Amino acid sequence: MAKGKYEAWLTEGGLLRLEAWARDGLIDKQIAENIGITTTTLYDWKNKYPAISEALKRGKEVVDIHVENALLKRALGYEYDEVKEKYEYGRMVERTVTRKEVVPDTTAQIFWLKNRRPEKWRDKVAGETATEVKKVMIINDTKRQPDSNQ
Repeated sequence: MAKGKYEAWLTEGGLLRLEAWARDGLIDKQIAENIGITTTTLYDWKNKYPAISEALKRGKEVVDIHVENALLKRALGYEYDEVKEKYEYGRMVERTVTRKEVVPDTTAQIFWLKNRRPEKWRDKVAGETATEVKKVMIINDTKRQPDSNQ
């Protein structure tokens, strides 16, 4: 594929490659570097050629869903099996399975709720009035006379 030629990226193979890069988590700057163009040119292509824009959106959507699922899983906590295998002379002689628990993560819960339910969970609730607090610093600018008794 010729680098920097938008026509090559509008083919089925080119669009599939763009989608795959986005799905792999590459950001627009990295995708532009892979193509051999500037980020500005990629943005222009996304505006001019809906197929390029859609391919990148499709790829990023998949990754976003995986991250959302991982965040939710972390917020709620989960259990998993840890498997340990012991080998001697190339043969497995012992296998142990231990059930492990990952406790719910409060930070993930807060993040999730602030973004999913902002009307109830944002830091500042609608209708609140801010009270202005003024701080005054007092500086004693009188010169102190040395104590003659010392």
